[in-house]
Amino acid sequence: MDHAVRIGKGALVVALASLAIVYGADDLWVRYKRGHPSVGDAFGAVTFYYSTRLKSNRIEIFYNQPQTEACVRSLFPHFGERPCWVAARQSVRQIE
Repeated sequence: MDHAVRIGKGALVVALASLAIVYGADDLWVRYKRGHPSVGDAFGAVTFYYSTRLKSNRIEIFYNQPQTEACVRSLFPHFGERPCWVAARQSVRQIE
């Protein structure tokens, strides 16, 4: 039993260290792209639409009022912006 606990703790340490390395590399890459525009844009924009639920329980989407959200082209959030791949998945956002 003691051997299994040590292996589990070791696997957890390796997983957390790997995640920290990937996040750090992602952050360095975004900072590099931000400082060198010729490499590629670090930031992008995603268009989305608002929707609301009607009394009849149907949803009305306001296509005449597109909104734009700034996003960062990376795996993880940086500089207070969501990654573009996350922001693009929600093209219609419901308001109350």
